[in-house]
Amino acid sequence: MDSLLAILIVVYVLLMLLVGFVAYKRTSNSVDYLVAGRETNPYIMALSYGATFISTAAIIGFGGLAGTNGIGILWLVFLNIAVGILLAFVVFGKRTRKMGQALNALTFPEFISKRFNSKFIQYFSGALIFISMPIYAASVLIGAARFLETTVNIDFKICIIILAIIIGFYVIYGGLKGVMYTDALQGTIMFAGMLILLVSIYHMLGGVTNAHHMLTQMAPLFPESAKATGATGWTTFPTMGSPFWWNLVSSIILGVGIGAIAQPQLAVRFMTVKSNKELNRAVLVGGVFIFVTTFTAYIVGALSNVYFFQHTGQIAITAAGGNVDKIIPTFINAAMPNWFTYIFMLTLLSAAMSTISTQFHVQGSSISHDIYGVLKGHKRDSLKVTRIGILIAIIIAVVLAFILPENIVAQGTGIFFGICAAAFLPVYICALFWKRATKQGVIAGITSGTLISLFCLIFTHKKEAVGLGICKALTGQSVLFTAMPWPYVDPMVIALPLSFIITIVVSLLTQNSKKEQEDIDALFEGKTEGGDIND
Repeated sequence: MDSLLAILIVVYVLLMLLVGFVAYKRTSNSVDYLVAGRETNPYIMALSYGATFISTAAIIGFGGLAGTNGIGILWLVFLNIAVGILLAFVVFGKRTRKMGQALNALTFPEFISKRFNSKFIQYFSGALIFISMPIYAASVLIGAARFLETTVNIDFKICIIILAIIIGFYVIYGGLKGVMYTDALQGTIMFAGMLILLVSIYHMLGGVTNAHHMLTQMAPLFPESAKATGATGWTTFPTMGSPFWWNLVSSIILGVGIGAIAQPQLAVRFMTVKSNKELNRAVLVGGVFIFVTTFTAYIVGALSNVYFFQHTGQIAITAAGGNVDKIIPTFINAAMPNWFTYIFMLTLLSAAMSTISTQFHVQGSSISHDIYGVLKGHKRDSLKVTRIGILIAIIIAVVLAFILPENIVAQGTGIFFGICAAAFLPVYICALFWKRATKQGVIAGITSGTLISLFCLIFTHKKEAVGLGICKALTGQSVLFTAMPWPYVDPMVIALPLSFIITIVVSLLTQNSKKEQEDIDALFEGKTEGGDIND
């Protein structure tokens, strides 16, 4: 490690610790720790939301997938902005902020629980988050550690431990304020690094038109195994209905693009600002940030094929040793000057740490506030229990990062996004927009979405079912349904509609009590302390 890199790392780490310390000094109660005092600056909120959204999973995992799937993955950029920013902030965010304030909710599970007057919803949702999020957190850790391993030749497992210790410090002590303050700094670094990378690769390959033309001309080099499943090239969409098409569209584009709207760690950001004006101001900042970071990652992943072919005669996946998660790190280290490699390392560290810190915080609040607090019926020691919960989450993520297989970064992210969409999206929409929804309907929806997702992961979706081996052990087949397209249809595509239907049907078959309906009407009509939710 040369002196410049050492200086950059030391300065970066000290800045993170300093910001975390400032947040610690400004955190005195559960409102500060869990929703940042509800008075966050819109710039900080937008960058925190964006930096949490865009992790190493997006840059390393999905950037690597762009290297093997092509630029059809750019549809995910459209959904990230249209759903993850515009729809989320303008439609969902404003009502979530106002309703969350009226209900005095401090976490996403508590928000849903208080809206439907059900403690079961709170601890079930908290348990689901705490159990399902570690694979996502571990995937993000792996993405950052792989780049550090490639760049500075530090052992992969040591990288995991170092990252976990640094992040754990400012999350455990600073709470959500610590997370959001560091997110804003990390998001600024991410934006600058990704913008430089986007300009650099187009300059390196002779401009936008020439770069994409050369990638189009490389279509005959696309792996024969991928062509056999429907792939047609890096700049063309796969054959509709083919296994390759179903994986790209259902698992990558729809699974992650739609799943973002129901992410607990993102939804809670809407409760951290004091008015809708802050959300309006945050839309532009968040939209530009998401566009630059995701567009750059996917373009660089795809165009890296051109660079590697020109310099090694290989396509990207071959140059990366067959590991999708190493395509972006290998390209950066091979194509970019040392100074940028160091800048990009900080960019990647920022992407990883901003997302992981939020994941650890959400898991800690889930186990303390939403499970332990509800079951024990007390809140006095909630900060202490939350910090213990965060520590447990860190340990679980580190252990998983050690044992998970290669090529897991994007897949782990997709699994978590899909489960969240199926379990939480129907409930979230009903909570915000449908007064007729009942507690029984919501409980049926959230549990059925979870169980159907798990069933599909274990028995029908080939990628996970084969890896788990449970279906094979029980039935003698890798998957239950072998006819096209079922082995390649993402679980979310099946579970989300069914969860919606079950929520609606059970709600129509049941009734809220008179008192519950009066409280709901008052909430929607603004006759509560929080005021009109439409303001």
